[in-house]
Amino acid sequence: MTDRLKLRILQLYPNDMNIYGDRGNLLALDRRLRQHGFEPEIINHNIGDNFNKDVDIIIGGGGQDSGQEKIQEDLKYISNKLKILAENGTPMLVICGMYQLFGNQFITSQSKTIKGIGILNVETIAGDERLIGNIKITSDKFGDIIGYENHSGQTYLGENTEPLGYVTLGEGNNIHDKSEGALYKNIIGTYLHGSLLPKNPRITDFLIQQAAINRYGKFIPAEIDDSLIEKARVSAMSRPR
Repeated sequence: MTDRLKLRILQLYPNDMNIYGDRGNLLALDRRLRQHGFEPEIINHNIGDNFNKDVDIIIGGGGQDSGQEKIQEDLKYISNKLKILAENGTPMLVICGMYQLFGNQFITSQSKTIKGIGILNVETIAGDERLIGNIKITSDKFGDIIGYENHSGQTYLGENTEPLGYVTLGEGNNIHDKSEGALYKNIIGTYLHGSLLPKNPRITDFLIQQAAINRYGKFIPAEIDDSLIEKARVSAMSRPR
């Protein structure tokens, strides 16, 4: 038995959208939840599964075009439930391919249009080259964010869409405007792999805080020693592109 308060994490399509090590975000979130005194419960949603809407945090990772096409119909089927959760403030982290599918559409290198679910007002067009390498961005909400990008999609933000931040090293959403990611309510869309959360605990804490407030009405953070994370961040930020 445990007296810990429970928070549920829903991982979207881990069988098809987890090719860049994005499961590291799940592991970091699980560990951070425990450090803050919560008992995490992990629920996987794959194609054909019944969608569990009684969840507190939703995460989804990157995948190839084929993976995006494979999950497209199931994602569309559960999209209304995801939209309700989004509008109600459920914190979500969507990376790379899932970020694209949370947008309006993605046009592949074969000029095929993969319809998104329109939670984020963004559109993506496949580029001629992959954008690969270490990336650093500055965010008004989270300070300096570090990670690794690996994508060919060029994503453009629509009207009234706020970026996660602006690039100081790397490319970000596209090769033109130095924006990276997108923010809407408690949703974070980004191209940062790495994995993202182990290197950026402020983002992890944001997801946990919003989830705890939604579920229990409050969040009392624990005092966590992040000295090793800070050393890793300093090392990562010193690396070239």
